[in-house]
Amino acid sequence: MPRPKQPTGAGGGTFSRQRPQTCLDPQRLPRVAYLAHFLKLGLLRSAGMKYSSWRQLALLLIVAFALRMAAGGVWQARLDGRFALGDSESYWQLGRAIAEGRPYVYGQQYAQVFRTPGYPLLLTPIFLLAGDGQGAVLLARAEAALFGTLAVLGVWWIALLLFDRQAAWIAALLAAFYPGAIVSSVLVLSEAPFCPLMLLQMALCILAWNAPTSDRRIAWGFAAGLAAGAATLMRPGWLLFTPLAAAVLMMPRATPTAKQRAAIAFCMILGLAAAMSPWWIRNARVTGRFVPTTLQVGAGLYDGLNTDADGSSDMDFVDRFIAEERLKSKGSTDGPSPEFEQRLDRRMRDEALAWAWANPGRAARLAGKKFLRMWNVWPNERRLSGWPIRLTVFLTYTPLLFFAIIGAGRTLGRGWPYILCWLPAVYLTMLHVVFVSSIRYREPAMLALLALAAGEIGARIERRGNSG
Repeated sequence: MPRPKQPTGAGGGTFSRQRPQTCLDPQRLPRVAYLAHFLKLGLLRSAGMKYSSWRQLALLLIVAFALRMAAGGVWQARLDGRFALGDSESYWQLGRAIAEGRPYVYGQQYAQVFRTPGYPLLLTPIFLLAGDGQGAVLLARAEAALFGTLAVLGVWWIALLLFDRQAAWIAALLAAFYPGAIVSSVLVLSEAPFCPLMLLQMALCILAWNAPTSDRRIAWGFAAGLAAGAATLMRPGWLLFTPLAAAVLMMPRATPTAKQRAAIAFCMILGLAAAMSPWWIRNARVTGRFVPTTLQVGAGLYDGLNTDADGSSDMDFVDRFIAEERLKSKGSTDGPSPEFEQRLDRRMRDEALAWAWANPGRAARLAGKKFLRMWNVWPNERRLSGWPIRLTVFLTYTPLLFFAIIGAGRTLGRGWPYILCWLPAVYLTMLHVVFVSSIRYREPAMLALLALAAGEIGARIERRGNSG
């Protein structure tokens, strides 16, 4: 594999060759300005490219954006309504509620903690500009295409930090044209903004690892935590990734020292808490207790763990639980009620866990089925089972996964930054063998794996060139 970046790294440091909305204290403002300064310069310093190379990168990003815009237009033209997935409608309604100044409440269920506010907030300007018509939907798809293009830039940056410019260009090309990445940039779903934020978190973690001084280490680590919090506000299932990454960071090794690694880990967790704290405070005021993400964990668990579960999502059971809970409370929850929402969440969670406890064999087999659904070589859904789609997914996904696995093995001894590239795949797999599963949920992890695949492809090209 290509050697890690040497003294021109974005944080100013090197990889050793031996190791394969909160209030701010005004006295802290210089540190915040310091962080913003290095965040601005990090990408430029990591590249050290000529102007012509930047123009080529810009051209590739324009092509990536155009591909995603075209795919979004084709997808919209094929739909009977506005959206193909119910999740899109929930984000849409909540975004419109914010734009119109109405309470952050979803649907007839009076759910006040139904979705984290990240993606609805990003949709809000669209309603202010274009209202709620077809033009607004097209703008939302354009916004998603923009975020998908930023994800291409993120993959390029990570590969540049870990390998070299050749690997970075390969990674950007792969990300620009990979069908899974394009599809994730077409749907009006939170995956579109989540992916670049996830990649930003990873890049900032690498900069923190490389940082030659404690101030830079603290700044990059805290910034990585802020990015993790922003990503969690898009996709609440991401909440526990940062503690997992911090735990892996603390695994014994010679350099950085344990004290340096502990500083990075602490700042990451602190940044995550800082980004999440406004949502935590709001939830505590609404519900009277600490709610880390949403009150949909129970519904998600029951969707994945019940006697009729097959690994796919089928939320028809929710209406039954609502009716039974209202009957149990004798109609006292006709209006918005945080207590009702909490009871509903707790009841579905308890029934899901009780079923899994009573049926461990079936739960284990179901987990295996979910694993296969997530990493299947072609789509699971019947409406996407045509052979042209199957072959497209198979011929693009399997080679990239193969090179990523080889790259992960070859870089295992190089330390935490390389582990970060495959850790999202492990984390998201662990999550979705419990909850429902689909190839949709592997796509963010595939973006991170593209950096490893690019490093391996670049190394093979280099070896072939040297042998020739």
